[in-house]
Amino acid sequence: LQRQLEEAEKNLTNFRQSGESLLREEVTDLDIAEIVSKWTGIPLSNLQQSEREKLVMLEQVLHKRVVGQDMAVKSVADAIRRSRAGLSDPNRPIASFMFMGPTGVGKTELAKALAGYLFNTENAIVRIDMSEYMEKFSVSRLVGAP
Repeated sequence: LQRQLEEAEKNLTNFRQSGESLLREEVTDLDIAEIVSKWTGIPLSNLQQSEREKLVMLEQVLHKRVVGQDMAVKSVADAIRRSRAGLSDPNRPIASFMFMGPTGVGKTELAKALAGYLFNTENAIVRIDMSEYMEKFSVSRLVGAP
């Protein structure tokens, strides 16, 4: 019986050294990322992507969704990079953008694409449609009654 125990321990040691085990004794960063991805619903590729990689790819990702607004995309990407690089006041918002122009040029699409890329949801924006505040009395809905 003692000989069988020693033989089993020897086999176990050889098996562990071979690396063929289905179970590991340590948790890797990939394991943690998979679990967080399942809990939050955020795709695994987004979790593994570093902040630096996100900032480098920001303009390219925005250009895929917003066509023909090169200047606006560049300005937005530069403002986000400045903020994330620590060149802005930490007690203030990342940035405030006022997109103006005729209907259908991509104002809302740019805002949604930016929110989707940075916060993984397109609903992370505050959108104010100024056409709703054309009358003098309707502005009080935005800023409050005097």
